[in-house]
Amino acid sequence: MQATIATTSESGGTALLDDGRTITWDLRALAGSGLRHLRPGQRVSVTLAPEEPVATRLWIVGIGDGERIR
Repeated sequence: MQATIATTSESGGTALLDDGRTITWDLRALAGSGLRHLRPGQRVSVTLAPEEPVATRLWIVGIGDGERIR
């Protein structure tokens, strides 16, 4: 699933899914992604928590250990 970063702060932010839903993310979602900073408008891949509109993982395909561009 993909999303667009809407807001960022020192502790996390929000993103918009393609269906219009807003999700939140915190710095734990970036752990191991190889990303240091996100900016509004940036497209990312996301994994969502099953019970809440919260991203448990954010990454960009091709960036970070083990990520390959297909």
